[in-house]
Amino acid sequence: MKKFLLMVALGLGWSVLASAQVSVNEGRFQKGDNPAWSQAAFNDSDWPVLSLEKDWNKQGYKISNGFGWYRIHVVIPSSLKRGSTDKVLLDLGPIDDCDETWFNGTRIGKTGTTPEDPEGYASDWDSPRRYVVEPKLVKWDKENVIAVRVYNGGDPGGFFERPAFITKPSLEDFVSLKLERKDGQYQAVLHSKVPSRGLVKVVTKEVLSDQVVRENQWKTTVSPRTDVAFCVNMQGQQRVEVTFTDDKFGETLAASVAAPYILTPPAPATPRYNGPLVFGVRPGSPVIFRLAFSGEKPMKYAVEGLPKGVTLDPDKGVLSGSVAEKGDYPLVLIARNAKGETRAEFTLKVGDKIALTPPMGWNSWNCWGLSVSQEKVMSSAAALINRGLADYGYSYMNIDDAWEAEERAPDGRIVTNEKFPDIKALGDWLHSNGLKMGIYSSPGDRTCGGYLGTLDHEWQDAETWNEWGVDYLKYDWCGYSRVFNPDRDHSVAAYARPYMKMQQYLRQQPRDIFYSLCQYGMADVWTWGHAVDANSWRTTGDITDTWASLYDIGFKRQVGLHPYAGPGHWNDPDMLVVGKVGWSDNLRDSRLTPDEQYTHISLWSLLAANMLIGCDIAQIDDFTFNLLCNNEVNAVNQDILGHQAHMDLDEDGVQTWSRDLYDGGIAVGIFNLNEATLPVDLAGALAKIGLEDVVKVRDLWRQKDIPMGLYHIAPHGVLYLKVTVK
Repeated sequence: MKKFLLMVALGLGWSVLASAQVSVNEGRFQKGDNPAWSQAAFNDSDWPVLSLEKDWNKQGYKISNGFGWYRIHVVIPSSLKRGSTDKVLLDLGPIDDCDETWFNGTRIGKTGTTPEDPEGYASDWDSPRRYVVEPKLVKWDKENVIAVRVYNGGDPGGFFERPAFITKPSLEDFVSLKLERKDGQYQAVLHSKVPSRGLVKVVTKEVLSDQVVRENQWKTTVSPRTDVAFCVNMQGQQRVEVTFTDDKFGETLAASVAAPYILTPPAPATPRYNGPLVFGVRPGSPVIFRLAFSGEKPMKYAVEGLPKGVTLDPDKGVLSGSVAEKGDYPLVLIARNAKGETRAEFTLKVGDKIALTPPMGWNSWNCWGLSVSQEKVMSSAAALINRGLADYGYSYMNIDDAWEAEERAPDGRIVTNEKFPDIKALGDWLHSNGLKMGIYSSPGDRTCGGYLGTLDHEWQDAETWNEWGVDYLKYDWCGYSRVFNPDRDHSVAAYARPYMKMQQYLRQQPRDIFYSLCQYGMADVWTWGHAVDANSWRTTGDITDTWASLYDIGFKRQVGLHPYAGPGHWNDPDMLVVGKVGWSDNLRDSRLTPDEQYTHISLWSLLAANMLIGCDIAQIDDFTFNLLCNNEVNAVNQDILGHQAHMDLDEDGVQTWSRDLYDGGIAVGIFNLNEATLPVDLAGALAKIGLEDVVKVRDLWRQKDIPMGLYHIAPHGVLYLKVTVK
């Protein structure tokens, strides 16, 4: 009987693995939406078969803002009943964007919400779908039907990552262990759907040495749908690791947390230049550049070699004006305070190319979402200056969605709503302080948030933004999906068309406007973004402050994209999610652990990514400030060679990425993607990526040279280095 089942399984695109797991790699598919498709008895024999390992776009189907259904026929062997529970786990993996799933006609789960739901559409594309199936629903050793209704809010859509699995549930499907921060203290919380008893173990370690400071353990019982919580105590540069081993399953859940610890040394009181070494501007366009010197204030500024038409505010350190003639203008930037003087060589490049280094600044979306206002932008801009982030090159202040009025003016001009009483005055104030103003819109009739887009008003809006003093446009495909018909034309040209249209109007304006395409990587935008003269393009969907999102966007979706980045044109893996975020008025600390935040900034630095802060800068703490204001880490991001890092090694949960630098050095990030601390022999790790004749290794976060030896990398942490070789 088992042999017969295996033969049938292989014929249907699935297989039995060691009598413990069924792997399903394809299913029948249909566009549209029909409640009858959820029932096991429905005849789907005429439906085409699609792979579950590729999204439906790659298999010839285009469904934007609509539904598609998968029906999977699978025999489940009774051998799966053996073990700690008779329940079955259906593990579908991530699905783009939302799903609702039935097992033999019974609804068993839903992830994300669709437009028909009371709360409206909310994508949850990157969450794994792990649905527990009661044994009474299963037809053992017979065919079962799994029906999956998928809603897609924008290309691509459907199953996309890997086969689906049917297996035994694990402990994590019934019991959760979380570490939460409340009122400045951490507590561990156990929650269970079933009666559970097991061993709790709490180990406190030093972050840098991985040495155990103390250890405790005890037995505990968790009643169904109740919480067992206990406090965990630690000091600076310590990590607490909590495990729970269940008696029945014999499996262990683990969670760890580290107190925020600062690795970046304090900046010296003497002036220190922290900005880019070049700045590009087109002939005749306004020069807006703030000299990025840290140090004790007040400070006086001077510049040697200024070209005709450019002046310096000696108190603010702001360059302004314009240059008519193309050319490279070598300058010497000078800053003086009571502690001393510093000089830095710098080149003003006047030509056809801007964005010679990735943009650094702030965007309102990840903190304020649709509740953004002029007052909030001003507050973060003032904090950017007063808190000192502007001294590290952060200069763009970008307003995201929700600034638009409900209707255009009678002459068709776009106008702001009541939250932005005088946006031109905001732009003028930003420019006077050497900062730049960004705006958001969509090529569609509406934006993601339902506000007015540019459709049929592209020329007017570009003119208006110029008058307001806009220096950056984030142009979001989101609303354009309402008018885009992928069934009629899904060529690259169709995806590029709305972006090419806006760019011709942007280039007609007498100012430089950084052009940021926000279209989530559709049609491999990195291969053609430069052709529409874009300065950056999103390569992924939206990031959230979770490890799953950071891992997917940073470590999976950026592999192989390095050939498409360089001065003037950058891959954009989305904005930063450190500090206080919330996408609304309800801000909270980032859910990323301190080690994950070091990984986040390190990887974005290596990727030559847009460094756009997503938190409320007015509430920034010392830990977040030092994450964002390490001049040696930022120097890699701003390196004028403009080489994006490539992945050199992916082995046993360790990824190593590197990029060549202008001064001949090599920036290297060794990332521990595992759940446990990783000991790394530095010489061996570097040799694996071909770096053997090493002269010097510098720890960029600690800003000190380090010897070869054994180093410990925290879970989801990084060892970020600058390596000099012979």
